[in-house]
Amino acid sequence: MIKSDVAKTPMQWAAAAADAIMATYKPGELPPAHRWHYHQGVFLCGVEQIAEQLGETRYDEYIQGYIDDLVDEQGNLFFARDELDSIQAGLLLFRQAERTGKPQYKVAAEKLRSLFGTLNRTAEGGFWHKDKYPHQMWLDGLYMGGVFALKYADTYGDEELREEVLRQERLMRTYMKDERTGLLYHAWDESRQMPWADPDTGCSPEFWGRSLGWYGLALAEFIALLPEEHPSHAELKEELRAFVEAIIRYQDEETGLWYQVVDKGSHPDNWVETSCSSLFVYTIARAVQQSAADVSCMSSARKGFAGLVQMMETDELGHLVMPSICIGTSAGDYENYVTRPVSKNDLHGVGAFIMAAIAMQDKMTK
Repeated sequence: MIKSDVAKTPMQWAAAAADAIMATYKPGELPPAHRWHYHQGVFLCGVEQIAEQLGETRYDEYIQGYIDDLVDEQGNLFFARDELDSIQAGLLLFRQAERTGKPQYKVAAEKLRSLFGTLNRTAEGGFWHKDKYPHQMWLDGLYMGGVFALKYADTYGDEELREEVLRQERLMRTYMKDERTGLLYHAWDESRQMPWADPDTGCSPEFWGRSLGWYGLALAEFIALLPEEHPSHAELKEELRAFVEAIIRYQDEETGLWYQVVDKGSHPDNWVETSCSSLFVYTIARAVQQSAADVSCMSSARKGFAGLVQMMETDELGHLVMPSICIGTSAGDYENYVTRPVSKNDLHGVGAFIMAAIAMQDKMTK
């Protein structure tokens, strides 16, 4: 591997990242192959933003290829019916339904919407992240299910669903936010049965980068999707402002990136992680665009994006390679996070980087 040429615009970086993956995999073979899964969904949501910006049909056609590999003409699709992660890829259905007029995409979206009525819940109505993680809410879930819920509510007029997902965010803030740092813990166990659960609060013990990134991404998307007159709009803008200020405090001065365990950058076994750094750059840039954060915060976003660009590599075929991406990770203690394997061009990270690049491009042109 060699270091990539840094002389690109943010949009060129986004396209290079997308094109590298698209050249490697046919749509249905995006890993894990032939599955309705958030790994593919996150990457393809980034690709969708490129399609919207550049108007190049090949990006939409690639996304449609992924959907059509899994959704038949009656709108049937196989998906895990006991977890929020299954919902995220449903974000791809809205644009493609409008673009193609295919009725099965709406039917598939309706199936995913119905999952909210079957998920297990905490005593106060918080969605369990997965059935195999009983009584637990995870920060990841706000993006995995919440953004789809608001998009569905806006598209098909489902006010009940909108209010439900806003309640999920408030529950996370209530039980998972640390007032001292302004950060939120990765997970909360209502039952206090998990080995990592604090016996008093039920929270997991660490601030994991990517989970915080999903939360920030969700807040920015919620603000974009909520009508300004909605009572929660101003509340969420204030939460996003505070969140941005909190994560900026933990940005690494030397690299501009953020650590796997966000608040423990001084620990020698901790390491800078590119997917959370991408999500934080995206969140900061969008917060400034939404007037939720002061324009001065853009210096942190620019520094973070420059740090990401410096990390990028190029393979022997000239394709962009994104390193230092943590693989999928459950809640746990400090050792759990810092010993997780890293990967290159994991779709978690590439999708997040594409979104960060487009947010930076938008900030340059607005």
